[in-house]
Amino acid sequence: MRRLRAVIAHRWRGWLVLGALVVVGLRTDPRTVEHWGDNYQIALPVLALACEATNGGALEYAGRYAVMFVGLHGTKRALGETPLNARPRGGYEGFPSGHTATATFGAANLMTSCVKRQPVVQTAIALAAGYTGASRIATGWHDIWQVMAGAIWGILCALAFGKGRAPRRLLVRAWAWRRNRRAAPSETCPPKMCPPET
Repeated sequence: MRRLRAVIAHRWRGWLVLGALVVVGLRTDPRTVEHWGDNYQIALPVLALACEATNGGALEYAGRYAVMFVGLHGTKRALGETPLNARPRGGYEGFPSGHTATATFGAANLMTSCVKRQPVVQTAIALAAGYTGASRIATGWHDIWQVMAGAIWGILCALAFGKGRAPRRLLVRAWAWRRNRRAAPSETCPPKMCPPET
């Protein structure tokens, strides 16, 4: 009986996500491609956060989102006024596409944790994320390479830094090593290179 309830709850989650995507689509002015992309880049990560909250993983999700956000905007700032970072409409800070990264981050999280084994809902989610990237190209905010880089970054942050994943374990080990090194410097540095103890 418990298994049946879990299956029904899982199905309802999928239909709720699909319904939310339809509502976002209906509430958007169909004449403006840009607004559809704007709305989906907000709706997908918010839906993923709601799903993670029901699974008890909201804090972890927020941490992965923070990694994605900081890496995204750090890259834009670091590239400065390089040709790679130039927007087709003019201006800079175009690489990678933030709308696309955010939408694909939310979509990847939804598809891997909320709507597993629901291909219709997963297809709708993937189309919404893809539409977000296409809307950036169509409106001239980004070129295809900026959009592709945003999609890769969003997916990477969503999947690579999840629980039990190798990159996350590597980061945890590096952080622990750094913390231990500060706590006991005499054990971690070569004998003649350690600062004198006082």
